[in-house]
Amino acid sequence: MIHYITGGERSGKSKYAQQLAERLSASPVYLATSRIWDQDFQKRVDRHQSDRDERWTTIEEEKHLGQVDVSGKVMVLDCVTLWLTNWFADSKSDIESCLDSCKSEVDQLFSTAQKGTLIIISNEIGMGLHAQTEVGRKFTELQGWINQYIAQRADKATFMVSGLPLELK
Repeated sequence: MIHYITGGERSGKSKYAQQLAERLSASPVYLATSRIWDQDFQKRVDRHQSDRDERWTTIEEEKHLGQVDVSGKVMVLDCVTLWLTNWFADSKSDIESCLDSCKSEVDQLFSTAQKGTLIIISNEIGMGLHAQTEVGRKFTELQGWINQYIAQRADKATFMVSGLPLELK
């Protein structure tokens, strides 16, 4: 089962995903994708870690999600945007190679996700202001394309607004 949860920043995506995982499993797994870019980001990671108790196991994987086996697990992937940022930065903002690599990783990850439960968190960044830089516009497009790719393959999709879930499918 693949659940896709998307929404804006601070819309309640992570809390919703974690509560769902805790309802589905006594020992959920948290798949962390972020790099620690600076001290402020470290504080954000620390806050997320404090939201999870001893029931949780954490796996850290910045890029190669296809190597993660979801079989028999309830796993929260947090988040697509940070994972995509890693690929985008490492590809020197090459959208085509980044999109191809990311689709391949998603396909590999999804191959084991149907043997477990994967809850994917992503951001809808294209709903805000138009990015002022070319790199920002490229990343917004890339995020939109990978979100569509994941959402189309997910069994369920939820859009979070102000802490409230709207079921899309």
